[in-house]
Amino acid sequence: MEKIASIAFFTDMELRHIRYFLAVAEERNFTRAAKKVGIGQPPLSQQIRALEDELETPLFHRLSRGAELTSAGKAFLPEALSILQQAERAKHVALLGAKGQVGQLRVGFTSSAIFRPIVPAIVRAFHQRQPEVELSLAENDTTQLLQLLAENKVDVTFVRPGRRNPEQVDIYRFKDESSMAVLASTHPLAKRRAIRLSALSKEPFVIFPRTAGASLFDEVIGSCHRSGFDPVIVHEAPQISSAPNLVSAGLGVSIVPASIAAQIKVEGVVYLPIVGESPVFGLALVTRLKEKSTAVQNFHRLAAARGEE
Repeated sequence: MEKIASIAFFTDMELRHIRYFLAVAEERNFTRAAKKVGIGQPPLSQQIRALEDELETPLFHRLSRGAELTSAGKAFLPEALSILQQAERAKHVALLGAKGQVGQLRVGFTSSAIFRPIVPAIVRAFHQRQPEVELSLAENDTTQLLQLLAENKVDVTFVRPGRRNPEQVDIYRFKDESSMAVLASTHPLAKRRAIRLSALSKEPFVIFPRTAGASLFDEVIGSCHRSGFDPVIVHEAPQISSAPNLVSAGLGVSIVPASIAAQIKVEGVVYLPIVGESPVFGLALVTRLKEKSTAVQNFHRLAAARGEE
């Protein structure tokens, strides 16, 4: 009984052998197959013989006017097609990888950064342009995200940067955003069109803990100091996005980035622009220094282009 070696045996087989075999199988004629693959008929016959020697079984019956597959050849045909398709797929994937269009990209972000419309817009645009790159998302505070970046557990991350850049990273800063005062709708100042920060000097403050966002916390406290007072912090919100709910409950006033005010609508709360001295909140995309990943570089370029729009 004719036999065929397992696919694991084909360590020395060249793809050209597979292509030559498929050409003869399709044309059922060595001369036409040789013309199709662009070599002479004698070299083609020699290569088919070499393949049969390696497999230790004939693949074709040689006829006076052509060639027919043996039972081994018929069994080998779908495997040969699969090998060639896998080789083409491997080449395609390699080229995509060289362009950063395949693989995985781990994106970090802070809970407040995701409310900036540019952040989901960049992630969405990258996914649309390079759908074969698997995106995974990780939410944490800025300190933890920078640590995850250093430990190679995320590849890029959106953070709220401080006034000093961390070391060993590349950082792209987006435009700063303004802040809004958060007051209960029943507050005596709630009907104003805008407010000065100093008008809140006697008010109890609801603010997020510094561990949830050091740069945002420091910016609020610093701006209050520059306005001539130390804020009286009576409650800490678990995170910045929950501050408006605590204000609605009558626990005090707060200050949040404008993006939070635009996206979190809470009954019983008003957002007022702050005139004069007021906190400004930064946003940055951070990558490792001299990052070699093409996918990371592509994401960074896209983010920078969107940031300049």
